[in-house]
Amino acid sequence: MNLPDLRVDGRRLLARIDALARIGAIDGGGSCRLALTDDDGRGRDQVVAWMREQGLVVSVDAIGNLFGVRGGTDDLPPVMTGSHIDTVRTGGRYDGILGVLAGLEVMQVLDDAGVRTRRPLVVGVFTNEEGARFAPDMLGSLVYVGGMPLAQALDARAIDGPRLGDELQRIGYAGAAPVGALRPAAFVELHIEQGPVLDLDGVTIGAVEDLQGISWQELTITGQSNHAGTTPMRMRHDAGYAACAVATFVRRMAREMGAGQVATVGNIQLHPNLINVIAARATLTVDLRNTDETLLKRAEAWLAEFLATLARDEGVEIGSRVLARFEPVVFDAAVVRRIETVAGRLDLRHRRMTSGAGHDAQMLARICPAAMIFVPSVKGISHNPAEHTQPDDLCAGANVLLQTLVELANDKEV
Repeated sequence: MNLPDLRVDGRRLLARIDALARIGAIDGGGSCRLALTDDDGRGRDQVVAWMREQGLVVSVDAIGNLFGVRGGTDDLPPVMTGSHIDTVRTGGRYDGILGVLAGLEVMQVLDDAGVRTRRPLVVGVFTNEEGARFAPDMLGSLVYVGGMPLAQALDARAIDGPRLGDELQRIGYAGAAPVGALRPAAFVELHIEQGPVLDLDGVTIGAVEDLQGISWQELTITGQSNHAGTTPMRMRHDAGYAACAVATFVRRMAREMGAGQVATVGNIQLHPNLINVIAARATLTVDLRNTDETLLKRAEAWLAEFLATLARDEGVEIGSRVLARFEPVVFDAAVVRRIETVAGRLDLRHRRMTSGAGHDAQMLARICPAAMIFVPSVKGISHNPAEHTQPDDLCAGANVLLQTLVELANDKEV
């Protein structure tokens, strides 16, 4: 069979997606596999079983990143693909796992066709990409590329208390391989878009050329608890009101800035959280994102100015803690062009685009040429059990991944 004629087996890919989605299944068809929980461990076990069935060489590094290696004809740095299998608490069935399982499908197709690539191929499964249980997000890939010390990552605390290193040991994925030992020549990640652009435009393939910078902060507002009925409004130091003022401000700021600026308050907790008591303390998160680093810094500075004014006007104290801070990423132009070329050759409608979400590929871009392939999310819904991508689009993305990986693995100039 000619290499350009190779195609994935859609039924096999969809069956594996279904099987993995059943691990940690929740109502509505979604999945909950928070990083390093028992369900994440069972999901890892299933992926490892599939890797070994395919004859891949499996390794796990000290931060729990998991790799399956298919040898090449030459002793060269590999071409890598992959993503993550951890989810948010109310996750869908495609976020992350598509990139992992499509990578395995690519290798199976090559095995079935008796095709050897010049460079080895690797499928990676990175730890705690979502950041839903441990901060920051993309933690495993960040440690992998040297952006965070291993010891610091192992000491990270989960939102439910346990230490990351202890949880790795508990589920059996505290690996012996040195972090970053596999150094790729290139990295390509297939992922659902998690936004509405491709679906609305009727486009099948997104060639992702850049990715937003991310700024996560946790704010702690300390006011004064008091009676909700007897305390005059002018005499209140209301942490709950201050938290709501922050949420309203960041929304207004994003609208006024335009230029791709987005802002979200995704978590608010009040204490003592009683209907008839003014809140003494509020803890909330602020998520700021922009593709322009200068504008992202401007948003951070604008927020800091607002917090200082709010604290003074309301007589509260406001502390902040950085949870994650990543600059915008521009992916490798040659890899992006290759994805476009492959999509065109397969007669798939495609366009260049920006990723509004963070992904492991942004970390790998620090050490090798990298880019991403997006497929549509129906109605732009993700991080939700209703997350859906049409089977034909899943297979189309996997076929673009297949051809792109084979070309990169055989290209003498990569």
